[in-house]
Amino acid sequence: MTDSWVNSAEILGSDLPLELSGTGNRRALLMDALREAVRSGRLAPGTRLPPYRSLAADLGLARNTVADAYAELVAEGWLAARQGSGTRVAERAAPVTPVHRPRTPERVARPVHDLVQGQPDPSVFPRTAWLASARRALAAAPDDAFGPGDPHGRPELRRALAGYLARVRGVRASPERIVLCSGAAHGLRLLAEVVGGPWAAEAYGLPFHRELLASHGVGTRPLGVDADGARVDGLTRRDRAVLLTPAHQFPTGGPLHPARRAAVVDWARATGGLVVEDDYDGEFRYDRQPVGAVQGLDPEHVVLVGSVSKSLSPALRIGWMVLPQRLVAPVVAAKGEREQFSSATEQLTLADFIESGAYDRQVRRMRQRHRRRRDQLVDALHARAPHVRVTGIAAGLHAVVELPPGTERSAVRAAAWQGLAVEGLGDYLHPGAEHASRGPRASRTHRAGGAGNADAVRAAGPADASPVPHRDGLVVGYATPAESAYPEALDALCRSLPPAGPPSATAAPAPPPPPAAP
Repeated sequence: MTDSWVNSAEILGSDLPLELSGTGNRRALLMDALREAVRSGRLAPGTRLPPYRSLAADLGLARNTVADAYAELVAEGWLAARQGSGTRVAERAAPVTPVHRPRTPERVARPVHDLVQGQPDPSVFPRTAWLASARRALAAAPDDAFGPGDPHGRPELRRALAGYLARVRGVRASPERIVLCSGAAHGLRLLAEVVGGPWAAEAYGLPFHRELLASHGVGTRPLGVDADGARVDGLTRRDRAVLLTPAHQFPTGGPLHPARRAAVVDWARATGGLVVEDDYDGEFRYDRQPVGAVQGLDPEHVVLVGSVSKSLSPALRIGWMVLPQRLVAPVVAAKGEREQFSSATEQLTLADFIESGAYDRQVRRMRQRHRRRRDQLVDALHARAPHVRVTGIAAGLHAVVELPPGTERSAVRAAAWQGLAVEGLGDYLHPGAEHASRGPRASRTHRAGGAGNADAVRAAGPADASPVPHRDGLVVGYATPAESAYPEALDALCRSLPPAGPPSATAAPAPPPPPAAP
């Protein structure tokens, strides 16, 4: 055999694909092939290589040739060899393929830090306790749990929820009035189909919910929002329902004032309307006494909608509606004869999780964690941006950082340049309120290219007679980042805020030029 060897075919040796190509020394060709496999990421750090005898036999090389190639690559740092564990790709030998990024704003399209509201840190899901509940639930599950589903949902979970919601949220309901769904959005879809429109909704709220209702032909018109919550005095007899977040107005914060809670129930009784109570984070309060559900004031005119998306995980896809008796049958009929949305085994697991006390322990644990996160946010802003005001912090998983007028958009852009994902308060303003109070500025729906909600606004009629002034601010979700990433996210937030100064000088700082491409 000669040292001039030409072979450009891919050779499979001991399940190790190597491409040996070129003319020259076989040891050098093998080393080049192994370096390229590591450099490109085909051989990940820690991957165990075949014994040199096996690889030599498969490639038709002398054993000493392969052994010498391994030894030299170990000396170079590409491989690592330990007695008894063979030869492996070195842990520090990560792929080094250069990545060329354009020097354009698109470079920050993928944020490094995430302070967008709406999701708890997934790393704190109680896996051990959930697994224990799953084992107990499956062991005790009746045979019918593995057959076609009941559109009401599993009775075990409805019983557990009836007791829990009565104890924690002041809800008045029997299990027969609870219908399970795959989350708040699913519940709103069913209610839109059964109740019809138009609805009233808080001027600040989740755009997805308004757009979801619009996609089912239900228009919404905005009710003003102030420090006491929604201005329910703007409701009319024409409204079929009103969508509220009474425990913690989303996203501005604060509970609905007791007088307004009573007033909205009086409106529902007098007009036959329906109050839809989105109880999205009612369990998380820090500096105030618990605020009970409005549903407890009149179970026949209020629907309470809840889920485990904030307390456990949105991935579970489990939510519930506590319904007036007259709506149970229509909602179940709209849902369909067979449950298609929530796993019966996960419903059984959640029932055990609640009954065993694990759910209460998880909520207490998360309440302490979120309060600590909230305090870190407030302390950081007090130290580095004392000119801004933080509101909505007595409860929930997010806060509003109020900004000087006219600085919200520039602050969001500055955050993007810092690699931070955060949303402006204006993104949550109802399009009808926005048009009424802000003139020609395009709504969030229009900016996103959607027309359905704008059509629904026109169908719902004119906006509330009282204009809703826009408040510049950032909606900061402090529950989202991992523990280790949170300090850096707060640092990026503080760097993004406009400086203190008179109104003429309150624009957010211009973003720095993008870093040079490597």
